[in-house]
Amino acid sequence: MAEVATKAKAAKAAPYTTPAFEMPKFDIPKFDMPKMEIPAALREWAEKGVAQAKDGYAKMKTAAEEATGVLETTYATAAKGYTSYNLKVIELARANTNAAFDYVSELLAARSLSDVVELTSAHAREQLETLTAQTKELSALAQKVATETSEPIKSGVSKAMKFAA
Repeated sequence: MAEVATKAKAAKAAPYTTPAFEMPKFDIPKFDMPKMEIPAALREWAEKGVAQAKDGYAKMKTAAEEATGVLETTYATAAKGYTSYNLKVIELARANTNAAFDYVSELLAARSLSDVVELTSAHAREQLETLTAQTKELSALAQKVATETSEPIKSGVSKAMKFAA
């Protein structure tokens, strides 16, 4: 009787413990490859091909590493140059803002309309001269940044051309 109860419990538990789909089990046949003698010329040709592939891989790896170095140098130089350019722009903006506040301060202290006209024309002249000088300074700095940034690329390309030749 205990045996019947155990079988009944196993039958109830069976749907939950067995997978819904089970792959059939079979053995994959093993094929023995016939042993063949490879001709020496074919073996030599294959070894030469492998050696050339290894040599080509080494050259490509070296070129990729050099290109990565050039890009890293270029990026670092460009970041440094752009930072100095942006700092110069901020410095010039601060100077222009201070000049504008000084101008407004002088206008508030003016006693007559002729003083206002004189201050305005003097300020306009000074700002035009200042703006011209600032533009030249920023242009020179931008040119310097562009030259310094392109220099690693130029040297990398010329080095690659010499390597390829």
